[in-house]
Amino acid sequence: MSQEQNKDMSQYFYRASAADFKKIPGAPVAYWISPEQLSMFDSHPTLSSTANVVEGSTTGDVNRFLRMWFEVSHNNVGLGFADKSEAAASNRKWFPYNKGGEYRKWYGNNLYTVNWKDDGAEIKDYSGSFVRGEKFYFKPGITWSKVSSGSLSFRMFNEGYLFDTGGLCAFASDPEYICAVLNSKAALGIMEILAPTLNFTVGTVSSIPIKKGLSGIFDLAKSLKIKSKIDWDSCEVSYDFASLPLLSLGCPLSEIKMSYQKLSAQYRETTQVVQQLEEKNNRIFIDAYGLQNELTPDVPLEEITLTCNPNYRYGGNKSEAELETLLQCDTLRELVSYAIGCMMGRYSLDKPGLILASQGETLQDYLRQIPSPRFVPDDDAILPLTDQEWFADDATNRFREFIRVVWGEEHLQQNLDFVAESLCLHAIKPKKGEASLDTIRRYLSTQFFKDHLRTYKKRPIYWLFSSGKHKAFECLVYLHRYNEGTLARMRTEYVIPLTAKLSTYAAKLEKDVEASTSTAEKKALEKELTTLHNQQAELATFDETLRHYADQRISLDLDDGVKVNYGKFGDLLAEVKTVTGDKE
Repeated sequence: MSQEQNKDMSQYFYRASAADFKKIPGAPVAYWISPEQLSMFDSHPTLSSTANVVEGSTTGDVNRFLRMWFEVSHNNVGLGFADKSEAAASNRKWFPYNKGGEYRKWYGNNLYTVNWKDDGAEIKDYSGSFVRGEKFYFKPGITWSKVSSGSLSFRMFNEGYLFDTGGLCAFASDPEYICAVLNSKAALGIMEILAPTLNFTVGTVSSIPIKKGLSGIFDLAKSLKIKSKIDWDSCEVSYDFASLPLLSLGCPLSEIKMSYQKLSAQYRETTQVVQQLEEKNNRIFIDAYGLQNELTPDVPLEEITLTCNPNYRYGGNKSEAELETLLQCDTLRELVSYAIGCMMGRYSLDKPGLILASQGETLQDYLRQIPSPRFVPDDDAILPLTDQEWFADDATNRFREFIRVVWGEEHLQQNLDFVAESLCLHAIKPKKGEASLDTIRRYLSTQFFKDHLRTYKKRPIYWLFSSGKHKAFECLVYLHRYNEGTLARMRTEYVIPLTAKLSTYAAKLEKDVEASTSTAEKKALEKELTTLHNQQAELATFDETLRHYADQRISLDLDDGVKVNYGKFGDLLAEVKTVTGDKE
């Protein structure tokens, strides 16, 4: 090899001291580490010296011991307890449980609960379980996902939580400060060295060097936590959800379009503020660690982990117009979902938070809390989702009434038009000449339950009873208001009357076919009649099955979870395999 070739090859070699690698906890061969990053390990104590970094429990059987909080009775969920004795004295069964989750900083991913009744007696007696970190249970702290497909993110949580091996935790006297360090680019850059395989164990996170004593960090981190919590709580799956953001703008707006535009502007402003705060946090720690030549404080919009931020929520290389379209559609889908919740009595326009969310609660329980509601819930929590208007109290008509109550009569049609237009942006395909209420009916009939399954992580609380592919009859039933007589009432109030209505309508169509003098019209009527006959046959089969299950007077125990309870009704329910067949 020539001298010139040797000279060219030298640029591909890097000499590093083995002694330098030994300064890094675990001694990884991180040849790319800069002198400034290396000095962090010499100059600052590790996280383990200022916080307790703890691995959580292994239940041994997630299907037995874990539930999403919205599956079970809310009056059996223990929120905010400060210690074990207080929790045990409450006699509650289910307590918040950190289990990792998606990439999200500062606050959130609070979905799971664990059976810790009687101080975890059942888990402790189970041979496959391993209880770890128990002395830290119910204390406020910081959590992260042990395994990630991408970037690491740290979240603060308040008192009342237990934690899992997948949702590791750190406990310190100053969690806000520690979380600010851990979420900074300075610390995350070190984690790329300590955990290149994206397995963020107690050992690796414990080794992060922590620069202490910087001013202003507490207020910065507290602000980021508050904004992230408000964002998380704006979604139905938060147990601190109070009301839909679209209805909580603080000023009377008569048009939904105006409400959405104001909300969208608020979302953009919040995202920008959080971006500025995160970049300020990065700048402080980059300067403190002397990494100005290594890192920039910039945070891309897609890394601002707020649900209200479409760049994070939808990701990918989408244009601003595409992101706005998705956000508008999803915001209006959330409106439909909240309206269904108000129809069921889960929510109310007159009181924030959950109203009926415990097993066996009734309309009378609702009226005891809200004697004169602006929008009265359904009396039996059975909402028909038929493709035509067979019932005056079906979900579509009740949604129209909901919009009228909230936004008024004057702009009712404009508001229905905006809802329909928004749903057609992404949720369903538009149909030329279709009336807005028919579009909303089509969304409810064909797409709502799919969206509900996605929102509630395949653990639906509004169950879709369906006669089959011809959709002769479908209805939603609110799990928490189900009782042993629900199926019998479904049959007598809806299925049997619908059988008679279909028969009457079929007779009318047969007469119309005979009277028609137009070939095209006659063909269209015959096609409609064929569809109707298929629905009649389907409904007859459904009615027979429904009667069989109604006679059994099936009872549910919400503690068993949706996965178990959903399988008790055979083929009466839609998407049974999706709900009961997936693995945790």
